[in-house]
Amino acid sequence: MYQSNDWRRRPQIAAQLNEINGMKNINLPPDVEFYEDIHLIVWRPRGLVNKAAVNKIITVLGEVETASKEPFNRFSDTVGADAVDLNFEYIISVSLYRRRFYDKRPPIKSAILATDATLIHYGKVHALLTQGSPINVRVFQNRSEVAQWLNVPIERLTPDS
Repeated sequence: MYQSNDWRRRPQIAAQLNEINGMKNINLPPDVEFYEDIHLIVWRPRGLVNKAAVNKIITVLGEVETASKEPFNRFSDTVGADAVDLNFEYIISVSLYRRRFYDKRPPIKSAILATDATLIHYGKVHALLTQGSPINVRVFQNRSEVAQWLNVPIERLTPDS
């Protein structure tokens, strides 16, 4: 597991990422983890989910996608989010951007765990707008269903206390 909040090991982690995947100069923010062994990136936003938070994860995804030799699935664990400041126009533009950016790449799965009604609706819009692309998005309200769909151990999807 590559967890960016372990500041003492951060240079070692970055070196391992560079060596394993050929990734250079990618610094994962504290709310992002990358599990190279199961080809999964995990985003756990906390507090307010707004355009800045979404733009940050989109930038990280683009950097890792560009640098990685292997495709990887995504898991957005939004359960820790307290509030949402987004709108449908922004979600539509993000979805179309991601669809265009990831076009002609291997298929991947993107699971969104959400309990907030607004995040569920935005996730469903994102899923609808990425249909027909290599990005298969599903929205879940149950962590064990996410683990089953992504075919990963549930322990990898559970945040550390």
